[in-house]
Amino acid sequence: MQKFFIFCYSEANRGRETPLKFNNFIKVAAATPQIKIADCEHNAKQIINIINNAAEQKAALVVFPELCITGYTCGDLFLQKTLQDAAAAALKQIVNATADKNVVCVIGLPVNAGGRLYNCAAVVLKGRVLGLVCKQKIPNYTEFYEARYFASGTQAINAAAKAQLQATYMTDCFGENLLFVCNQNPDFTFGVEICEDLWQPGSPSQLYATAGGRIICNLSASPELVGKPDYRRDLVRVQSGKLCCGYILANAGAGESSSDLVYSGHNIIAENGVLLNQSEPFNTGVIYSDIDLQRLTHDRVRMNTFAQNSSDVFEQPVTAVNFDFEFEDFKLNRTISKTPFVPNNMQSREKVCNEILNLQSSGLATRLSAIGCKTAVIGVSGGLDSTLALIVTARAFDMLKLPKSGILAVSMPCFGTTQRTKTNAENLAQAFGAKYYEIDITAAVKRHFEDIGQNPNSFDVTYENCQARERTQVLMDMANMHSGIVIGTGDLSESALGFATYNGDHMSMYAVNCSVPKTLVRYLVEFAALQGEQQLRVVLTDVLNTPVSPELLPPQADGTIAQRTEEIIGPYELHDFFLYYFVRFGYAPPAILELAQYAFGDDYTKAQIKNYLKLFLKRFFANQFKRNAMPDGPKVGTVSLSQRGDWRMPSDASVAEWLSKIE
Repeated sequence: MQKFFIFCYSEANRGRETPLKFNNFIKVAAATPQIKIADCEHNAKQIINIINNAAEQKAALVVFPELCITGYTCGDLFLQKTLQDAAAAALKQIVNATADKNVVCVIGLPVNAGGRLYNCAAVVLKGRVLGLVCKQKIPNYTEFYEARYFASGTQAINAAAKAQLQATYMTDCFGENLLFVCNQNPDFTFGVEICEDLWQPGSPSQLYATAGGRIICNLSASPELVGKPDYRRDLVRVQSGKLCCGYILANAGAGESSSDLVYSGHNIIAENGVLLNQSEPFNTGVIYSDIDLQRLTHDRVRMNTFAQNSSDVFEQPVTAVNFDFEFEDFKLNRTISKTPFVPNNMQSREKVCNEILNLQSSGLATRLSAIGCKTAVIGVSGGLDSTLALIVTARAFDMLKLPKSGILAVSMPCFGTTQRTKTNAENLAQAFGAKYYEIDITAAVKRHFEDIGQNPNSFDVTYENCQARERTQVLMDMANMHSGIVIGTGDLSESALGFATYNGDHMSMYAVNCSVPKTLVRYLVEFAALQGEQQLRVVLTDVLNTPVSPELLPPQADGTIAQRTEEIIGPYELHDFFLYYFVRFGYAPPAILELAQYAFGDDYTKAQIKNYLKLFLKRFFANQFKRNAMPDGPKVGTVSLSQRGDWRMPSDASVAEWLSKIE
């Protein structure tokens, strides 16, 4: 199961005062109240205060610890009718006091049903108890003695017991495998398991997730031991990834008995394998995070193997409990990175950059080895993409222990080539020990203009593409001469936007950058600069400082670049952002627009973002025919446009429906 490409988020826009206008996200909370053992009235007040605060924060769902109304460590007091009645009264108090709060609450308490005592979670919303979910796996080993008090939720109850439940706990919806489904947004569907249910094989969350639950709530009383927080965190994170769900674990903490054990209130919120938030142990309180329901839904639809795990493989089906919920706009507390392909902190960035370069280089090395080739031909322009391709090729030759003289770095100056980029191309070849060729194609292109009747003073698309195709012809023929292969330099962003000349720079024999977006190309080159010797570092730094340009139009009077790519097609940072959410998560245009405004609100107006999004969609749809003829190349992240693997669409698909959604 594939997860996010990058797990790091920029802190630039966390908590921006911009409410979201759509229901992709819901705010959730894991809460640990300061309790007193067996003082249900006190505990109820603490829980009510947290619910009130959660409602003010626009939380849709708040989860409390196991047996938090009484305290988990009551021991034989659980068997006392006095405590059982007090717990039921406290639940009523909570239900009545929060009847006007638009937040679903999941609260732990002991429940007496049919003469048996159950460890339960009460699901409460707007003055109603939607249901009572029973703990299924009752531990009775080492420090746990729950079987002394509680029956397993797998035991059925009769009609008389249900009537008792209705009278005492305001609901007869009771038992195991209850799935709570929002009528207004079916993506807001959740199941509840209790502590040990997660830690053992065949956890209920498996059933809830395969039956449609996007979120799993876990009411826990997991005592603290040395090393246990890390294990608990990893268990929750991995379970959320395995089940492609959001997972909220609320743990018992301050106020529980410390006679033999200590409880730290270690709360955790994860989403599809990613840790969103966790509390510091021994810090009683509430943590919040925002779960992206659209991501979860999209990934489940995309992964056909998830759908194969249907609920009919379990002995007991789920029971759907429907509820109404009024969604509200809220301030997102989850950072939306401007560069979702790029790790935020330097340590993660270095690690990921090294991994990506290894993937690219290994792919090329495997191809060279498989075909018995010892020569690679690269068109070096002095720009970012061809520089990255040269870096990758040099690493591949090192892996194969081949001499770098087998790398043919070919500079092909023409009408738009500047002295700066031509010099950088030559310096790069020297720094890597490649064999450098300079082949001026100006005369060849002019002759071609004559052959086809192209006006050399008309700077149109033909003027530009003739140069790109001539360069590709030179590279292909040189590869034939030297028994080599042409290494492609085009990146993922160019492929998405179709910003490449068909059968020109669009074509190669192995495209090493094909799944690396432009925003990430820059960081990979920067990483190589930091790792390289002084000579290489100087030239790579200048490449990084050179404006992105195809250099197909004559330079300005002062000899500097006249044609800047981002002035033609818009900012790559926006297009990469659009690409990430459109392809990776299937976001609809309004949601992409909303997120982009949230992330880039300080840099672009909403009108600008809207226009660039329209441009992205138009170009993406119009240029599928180029992607359908892409050469081989390695996939390095979870977003790829290879027609053989990740992305298939007809070349003549209409963009009209997507454009209409923006309006």
